[in-house]
Amino acid sequence: MTEEIQNEASDSKQKVLVVDDEASIRRILETRLKMVGYDVVTAEDGEEAVEVYNKTAPDLVILDVMMPKMDGYGVTREIRRTSDVPIIILTALGDVSERITGLELGADDYVIKPFSPKELEARVKAVLRRTTTKEIAVPTGKTAKNVITTGQIKIDTARRQVYRKNERIRLTGMEFSLLELLVNNSGQAYSRNEILQHVWAYPPDHRIDTRVVDVHISRLRSKLEADPANPELILTARGIGYMFQRIN
Repeated sequence: MTEEIQNEASDSKQKVLVVDDEASIRRILETRLKMVGYDVVTAEDGEEAVEVYNKTAPDLVILDVMMPKMDGYGVTREIRRTSDVPIIILTALGDVSERITGLELGADDYVIKPFSPKELEARVKAVLRRTTTKEIAVPTGKTAKNVITTGQIKIDTARRQVYRKNERIRLTGMEFSLLELLVNNSGQAYSRNEILQHVWAYPPDHRIDTRVVDVHISRLRSKLEADPANPELILTARGIGYMFQRIN
């Protein structure tokens, strides 16, 4: 294979940025992710992570929380200033506050240390599948059948875009996938576990803090609702979970 063809093959792969100050974790993840077909770049601290991210434009970031120079929260803030790229944070087993803070800042998912590389590979695959769906081209001047309008909110499921009064609202890929599930089944309540299965692709027997869903719902409400404290679009179904208001 020529160098030119090799470069083209590399460019066609999805790129993952692995950020961790432990060299052994970087080596393991780089090896395992390359084996299953990803292009991998690495960084050993937060400042380097931002630099590598800006240079390489990865499709997904795996991000440790506790790092020198800039922690994972700082990196997440920097990335979220300009990008909705999916972020999976690596967090300590007992530190619930780390997970919640990371999610509130815009991370899409988390994996607890110590972790199984196989489990992390599954999370990477699931998040990328949900967040890198290609937009469908809709001919100019034609009305798209997959545009849903409710009040001042317009949801274009083909382009995976949301607007309020023709002004686009930035959503991460997982936020849009969650919204899409609820909107396409408006009036139907979903439990947190059902949402985790449908959107995050967690198996039914997988144990995870369901606050992943609560934090994403809170983020969606802050972006879509006129008054997030008194939501009119994304409703709480008492004793069950969440639902989108019924759309006639």
